[in-house]
Amino acid sequence: MKKILLTILFVLIGAFLIIQLIRPEKNLAKVPSPHDIATALPVPRNIKAVLQNSCYDCHSNNTRYPWYAEVQPIGWFLHDDVIHGKERLNFSEFSRYRLRTQFIKLQQIATEVEDEEMPLPSYLMIHTDAQLSSEQRDHIVAWANAMRDTMKAIHPIDSLQRR
Repeated sequence: MKKILLTILFVLIGAFLIIQLIRPEKNLAKVPSPHDIATALPVPRNIKAVLQNSCYDCHSNNTRYPWYAEVQPIGWFLHDDVIHGKERLNFSEFSRYRLRTQFIKLQQIATEVEDEEMPLPSYLMIHTDAQLSSEQRDHIVAWANAMRDTMKAIHPIDSLQRR
């Protein structure tokens, strides 16, 4: 019995060591994106700082990786979270979105921040500095709504709404 347990332990340790060699690609842009939201819209410094600190890890082309991202399978889970986050919203590619999509994304930003759905609670467990204060939430919501109002004033409303 003891020999079987030792064999199982060595196999598990060996498997753990082997999976450390299988690493996901890092989400690290070599240069700043010319398509960042700040190039598409006026983003005040305080809003940009909050977005970078609380949102960009999962919603941009440049993730700040914690040390434990180097340990597999944790790194795989983080990679998957970043991929899914960027599929929903990528601040680094914001100006590439169609006008209608930008308008909708701004509404989603306002709604999810106001409803405290973002940042995700699972992200905030480790990244406590990403927690948004009520004031920060209010500023982001007001900014996103102001950007939508500006878009409505400039563009025909049918170009901003889903058909």
